[in-house]
This record gives sequence, C-alpha cells and structure tokens, in this order.
Amino acid sequence: MRYLVSVIDDKITPGSTDRQPAISAFNERLIAEGHWVFAGGLAAPDTATVVDSRGEEAMVTDGPFLESKEYLAGVWVWEAPDLDVALALAAEASKVCDRKIEVRPFQ
Repeated sequence: MRYLVSVIDDKITPGSTDRQPAISAFNERLIAEGHWVFAGGLAAPDTATVVDSRGEEAMVTDGPFLESKEYLAGVWVWEAPDLDVALALAAEASKVCDRKIEVRPFQ
C-alpha cells in the first residue's frame, strides 16, 4: 500500500535547518528497503499560488490556501505493507527531519 507522508513545519518553532545529511541517509535506507516511491521538499508557503476554476473563470490568488502557523514543508510517498510499518517509519522520519509527520494512505 502507498502512503502520503507529509512533513509539517511550524513558523513559530521551526525544525532544525541542519538536517539534510540525516534526511539523505534516511532516504537511502528507504530506497534500500523498498519503501521509497518519491520525495520532495517544498518552497515557503508565501510562494504558493491558489487556482480555483470552479466558477465560470479561474481565480488565481497569491499565497497559501490557508494561513496557519503550521505548513506543509515537504512530502514522501512510501510503499509499506501496512499502516504499522508506515507509522514506524514516520516515527523515525519525524526524529530525522525534526518536524511533525502526517501519514495518509492513498485510496
């Protein structure tokens, strides 16, 4: 089963900025163990653009969809046999990247 693993940062108490070597090592392990599908970090929320085409014309607005102290800082997509494995990996990921992690299965 695949899981979307969201990395959540906090504007008020952000995670450490020196975590890249540890994250790279963790990613190498995910690849070696067959869990890796995709990953990527995201630019700051103020670089976001929201597009809403539900009306007659598309509305394009600058900035994040939601103003919040917490924001999506990056994502992984993992392959794991079940939620327990995904949550165990997420506990390690949280420690490695010094941020909260949200795990959601794909439908």
